[in-house]
Amino acid sequence: MSSTAPPVPSLADTPLTRHAHIRVPLICGPMYPCSNPELVAAVSKAGALGIVQPISLTYVHGYEFREGLRKIHTLSGGAPIGFNALIEASSKTYHNRMVRWLETALEEGVRFFLTSLGNPRWVADRVHAAGGVVYHDITERKWALKGRDGGVDGLVAVNREAGGHTGSRDPRALLDEVADLGLPVVAAGGVGEASQFRALLAMGYAGVQLGTRFIATTECNADPAYKQAIVRATSRDVVLTERLTGVPVSVLRTPYVQRLGTTVGPLSRLLFRGRKTKHWIRTWYALRSLRQLKRSSVEGANQDYWQAGRSVDAVHDIRPAGDIVAEFEAALRFASEEA
Repeated sequence: MSSTAPPVPSLADTPLTRHAHIRVPLICGPMYPCSNPELVAAVSKAGALGIVQPISLTYVHGYEFREGLRKIHTLSGGAPIGFNALIEASSKTYHNRMVRWLETALEEGVRFFLTSLGNPRWVADRVHAAGGVVYHDITERKWALKGRDGGVDGLVAVNREAGGHTGSRDPRALLDEVADLGLPVVAAGGVGEASQFRALLAMGYAGVQLGTRFIATTECNADPAYKQAIVRATSRDVVLTERLTGVPVSVLRTPYVQRLGTTVGPLSRLLFRGRKTKHWIRTWYALRSLRQLKRSSVEGANQDYWQAGRSVDAVHDIRPAGDIVAEFEAALRFASEEA
């Protein structure tokens, strides 16, 4: 699976474009529950990289995993895609399922993997043996060191502007914190328009990962009310809540969020701190959040939790994903011509 169009010069020639075999150093981040096959495929077909979120593909959108991958490959015309491996080891059953998903992805030709949570060593060893590459989600230096020591090829630096599980640093501070590790770094968070994308590449990032902007697209099958809420929102409407997964998550301030509050209760907080109880409570919150997000974000059954980042300030319409990729690619061509 390789892109056939010629690469865009200058800012578009980065370690990410070379590692992922794409034209545009842009990733559609893995989103539960919003990473449906049509969205992933549209981003990859346009020259960037769509990432498969396996629980979204199977539980939300109802595909048998291999069938879902083949559907995406058909829709994208065989363009490269990536796979998101959440590798927290709190459940042996989940770990074994992730191992099977990873093996299937490799069999189906996927060669770009994005790991989140936990030690990525087993993923890196298996993927490298198949000729692939692994990038690792981080929010601060200590997780970057864990990724480096686990053998990853790059980092996705999640900053404080991101939607969903967010970081605490601004993009410049986070890049400065990990730049000396010798790994390419992708920025995640705060980008909704091409000028912001270009600025982060000029800052020294190897690429940019978008989430919120790609929810407000025609291919994303999120609930229409959710998409319109993103279009209408400003960054002042984005709040952090612990009530969804137990750790801070960036969501839109809905009446439900306001009514419930944004902090966990004292009992849950105690359980999260306990050495013997933290894995159990994390699992319980995670399973509960899977159903809540599916019902509110895709099925439209309620408006409990709508994940979004501060990039909503730059999202003013619902557009085809390919048009967004083309706009970002054109900004890099313009930058190259200016230089």
